[in-house]
Amino acid sequence: MTNLRDNSAFDVVVVGGGVNGIGVYRELVLQGLRVLLVERNDFCSGCSAAPSRMIHGGLRYLENGEFDLVRESLQERDALLMNAPHMVRPLPTVIPITSLFSGVLNSAAGFFGWNGKPSSRGAVPIKLGLSLYDWVTRKRRILPRHHFNGRARTQRLWPQLTPAAKRSAVYYDAWITHPERLCIELIRDTQLAAPGSVALNYIELKPADKGFSLTDKHTGEQLQVQAKAVVNATGAWLDSTVQELGGGEREKLVSGTKGSHLIIDNPDLLAALGGHMVYFENTDGRVCIVFPYQGKVLAGSTDIRVDAACRVRCEDEELEYILGSLGLVFPEIAIVKEEVVFSYSGIRPLPQSDQNFTGRISRGHFITRLAGIVPQFCMVGGKWTTFRAFAEQATDDVLKELGRNRQCSTLSLPIGGGAEFPDDTSGLVQDLMKEHGVSLDHATHLIDLYGTTATEILQDCQSGDDEFLAEGCLYSHAEIKWLLKNEWVETLSDIVLRRTALAITGQISTDILDRLCTIFADERKLSEAQIQDHRNQLTKELEEYHGVTPETLSSRNKERRTVCA
Repeated sequence: MTNLRDNSAFDVVVVGGGVNGIGVYRELVLQGLRVLLVERNDFCSGCSAAPSRMIHGGLRYLENGEFDLVRESLQERDALLMNAPHMVRPLPTVIPITSLFSGVLNSAAGFFGWNGKPSSRGAVPIKLGLSLYDWVTRKRRILPRHHFNGRARTQRLWPQLTPAAKRSAVYYDAWITHPERLCIELIRDTQLAAPGSVALNYIELKPADKGFSLTDKHTGEQLQVQAKAVVNATGAWLDSTVQELGGGEREKLVSGTKGSHLIIDNPDLLAALGGHMVYFENTDGRVCIVFPYQGKVLAGSTDIRVDAACRVRCEDEELEYILGSLGLVFPEIAIVKEEVVFSYSGIRPLPQSDQNFTGRISRGHFITRLAGIVPQFCMVGGKWTTFRAFAEQATDDVLKELGRNRQCSTLSLPIGGGAEFPDDTSGLVQDLMKEHGVSLDHATHLIDLYGTTATEILQDCQSGDDEFLAEGCLYSHAEIKWLLKNEWVETLSDIVLRRTALAITGQISTDILDRLCTIFADERKLSEAQIQDHRNQLTKELEEYHGVTPETLSSRNKERRTVCA
């Protein structure tokens, strides 16, 4: 926090470093305001780290009558495909269809107040929904239109798919490879554009006599700052933050639901998907998904009401629910819990609702202004896909409050390594190989993670330290050092869970942990006891919240050595 001592006055303080908070931080800064972003844990470590990893228009929102949300979501999906093409990519999606007319009245039921679970969706309502999808994007189409397949073609393309599917529909949405990394790139872009603005993680913020008090959770250092307005972007924790910031007792604004996902290492399931996501219904009416994800399979999700915001994990019954759902669409493929290499869970910060069926709770968003030490703008609701639009709306409210004018739009603004990212990356791959002497696999890995920023990383890593963390792992020692120096890394968990894909792809092992600890300790001048504390915290976090036990970490060493032998 030393860079705040010379100037502790800000136009706006943004509380909450998830995707919505980071989005509004960038948006406000680019309008010429001096902004401070504070997050009590790591950036993008809460709900923003636990999405479905889909960037989508929200097909099922249509039956809730949320046409404006779908229109906005499709606009933002397409914007992300253009602005962050290194991370946001087209996702062909197949819907197995078992009936013709079922579900036609779902939207009407919602309109007239029915809040129970919807009927199974048949071919007719699916056709109507997908036609509306295509119609909304007709003037700026960047993805193919939908089409239907008969039974024979469906079985030929997906022979392992349930025989109950009489036909199928195929449409396109998108997915994101590394949502946590996109958040970091947004912060880096903002810092480069306006070095006077500040983003801090692991900081507690409390009201003080002359503004707000900041406390560094690791060092205990304290500092006071002043601001003309506050944006509360704390998601599921919004209501408690309202009270902490002096908003007083009031009705709840947020009604959270818990969503859990699994990462599964099952080659048969991966092959059966044929490069598509399968979008299907479970027996309880809940929409589920399964799609290829970085060489594994991502499956989800649950949708369970929660009474209070807290850190959550995928419980055993949720794991069984998701695995059971996969048996509905791929009944001939054996999938066992031992194939789950990683699980994660988060609380969706949905607007307060009395809906009985959680799937009918709106995924929309709005801003509420509250009085306090300074005006507090609360960002209620929202989803990953619409973070930019939500941030734009919050920023316009703050600008109006402060009597300032908007200076630019971010709708077409590239993000991080998405700037000048080519449609065909083969030339970029060859350039990295030629100029920096890296292998084809290593160059592809760097472009996949960092886009065009890969060139900058290799230029900064000309130290000869190009050893990889382990056989078959494409993360190098030099790359980890670059992350430590440039991406607000404070803990070993930050590296393993959010700056890299080591955990979510099932690569992390005791051997890799040994090497990471050595690098981390050397770069940060940590004692043996200090680095052991970091390691203990990470292994505890992996076991308690992601289903990765110490025994699993050890067994992965043996598996890697066997493969490489």
